[in-house]
Amino acid sequence: MARPRAFLARRFTPAVEAAIEQNYEVVRAGQDRGMSAEEIAGAARGAEVIFVSTAERVTAATIAALAPALRVIATLSAGHDHIDLDAARASGVAVLTTPDVLSEACAEIGMMLILNAARRAHEADLLVRGDNWHGFAPTLLLGRGLVGKRLGILGMGRIGREVAARARAFGMAIHYHNRSRLAEEREAGATHHASPEALFAHSDVLCLCAPGGTALERVVDARRIALLPAGAIVVNLARGEMIDDDALIAALGSGHVFAAGLDVFAGEPAIHPGYRGLANVFLSPHIGSATIETRDAMGMLLVDGLDALARGETPSNQLC
Repeated sequence: MARPRAFLARRFTPAVEAAIEQNYEVVRAGQDRGMSAEEIAGAARGAEVIFVSTAERVTAATIAALAPALRVIATLSAGHDHIDLDAARASGVAVLTTPDVLSEACAEIGMMLILNAARRAHEADLLVRGDNWHGFAPTLLLGRGLVGKRLGILGMGRIGREVAARARAFGMAIHYHNRSRLAEEREAGATHHASPEALFAHSDVLCLCAPGGTALERVVDARRIALLPAGAIVVNLARGEMIDDDALIAALGSGHVFAAGLDVFAGEPAIHPGYRGLANVFLSPHIGSATIETRDAMGMLLVDGLDALARGETPSNQLC
């Protein structure tokens, strides 16, 4: 009996691809790059399962073009705003995601961004690589220490709480804003703020950890940036669209924002060119969950979900 067809829009880790190949006839994209909705619609015809990432949009038109064969969209991400869930539901297509297994890896990147922004790592690296370092100097590349600083976390979900746990070890005081206040045991002593504005005013370091969505587009705008304490640091490991790039670039240029650490960008990989000319920005290419262990776990969660669907069960990572 012929095996069902699966289309891989991106390359997964070898262990995950081997697991997929056990049950499916696998068709791979020609190149490992973000595919457009139209490209997926053309390349994945006849596939019962399509594997995508946050770099690929699966629109209503894509789903309609792949009907009636398509039955599962499996995305290597906890987020799902790149998939038209209403269209999937209407077509009876299941959507699988990868929650719960990437929080620790993303929190590590969060701390990397905070530390590199605070301690001017980009400038330091350029100084040494450019053979412009002339030895120790007491005032060379003075950064900002973290002990006693207030870390404001916008979005205190799993990733936000993991960032908070690590930041406490650096002596930071945790503040947060969330859609709803956490139970006391989950707050772990963090200070809750009822609005983003209140959080910004109490954030020496602002870290974006929220899942995104239209309600939070450009939540970091000129008005709210002005509320940050002078010399604050801005870190984003959530969604690029949450930042008004022009406003942040202006604040970095004026010095009101001391530095930024960014792992995600609006329109990535075509980031705002203004960031490239700023020495006080540490730029990272969307690698929040990029560890071998985490990407294996994410992929196997999708494989396990598909196995559960094949048994007639509802997997825990199924959205619709």
